[in-house]
Amino acid sequence: MRDSFVDTTTALLAEDPRTALVLADISAAAFAPAARRHPDRVLNVGIREQLMVGVAGGLALTGLRAIVHSYAPFLVERAYEQLKLDLDHQGASAVLVSVGASYDRAAAGRTHLAPADVSLIDTLHDWTVHVPGHPGEVPALLRAAVAAEGSAYLRLSTLHNDRPRPGDGTLDLVRDAGPGAPLLVAVGPVLDAALAAVADLGVSVAYTHRPRPFDVAGLRALAGTEVILVEPYLAGTSARVVSAALADRPHRLLTLGVARQELRRYGSAEDHTRWHGLDAAGLRRSVSEFLAPALTPAGR
Repeated sequence: MRDSFVDTTTALLAEDPRTALVLADISAAAFAPAARRHPDRVLNVGIREQLMVGVAGGLALTGLRAIVHSYAPFLVERAYEQLKLDLDHQGASAVLVSVGASYDRAAAGRTHLAPADVSLIDTLHDWTVHVPGHPGEVPALLRAAVAAEGSAYLRLSTLHNDRPRPGDGTLDLVRDAGPGAPLLVAVGPVLDAALAAVADLGVSVAYTHRPRPFDVAGLRALAGTEVILVEPYLAGTSARVVSAALADRPHRLLTLGVARQELRRYGSAEDHTRWHGLDAAGLRRSVSEFLAPALTPAGR
């Protein structure tokens, strides 16, 4: 996904003189050719993430469309105050693009983990959040975010599904188990594991790479009485949105994602996926416990 982001951003810098890029050392080598061609619009402030966001806010006030890039914990958590003040409060906008996701760089330790990033962005005003599930989804999402007016957060990961699923982020019904079936909503790169987890269960599966704004109309059209939400970041991040959308009808909601407890372990991204129950086997256990005894294999 990062390679796709670099290629698309490099093209945007060449195509649109309104586009700027602000870095804090991360990916600077990949953007070195673009920096040589556009030295006034590719700015590397060094390891000063708060300054990076402040510069983006200033560029926005001059009419430029800044793309701001770093690891998720440095971009969202470390620079949160600047996101709140230098962008949100000023009415300025930018496109944030992170790498690292919840635990892609688990071997680097807790400093590089950011399962709460989308929850933090959710406290800001009217941001769009994109969570692509495949590198092939990145170019269209990035281009759309840059062409729009508001602020957006594009969350890249090394984890991905087997194939891209293009679309505008409205819920895409990938598996239809029939009217009234439980609905599982998978966000971004967790789709393949979710499909494998319910392969022989009567569960419908819908996909989105745009959790904000959440497709409330699509959810209401597809949901029955049981809804399962699988997100690749902090479990329950979108629970309030789903609950509010279905507040006028009886329903049960299971939220799955990165658990809140501190694991205090290194390991690989695949290890963390398993430890948080986000692999196919872990999702299968959680979904089966939630739906039992209402659901039996191959049907209700």
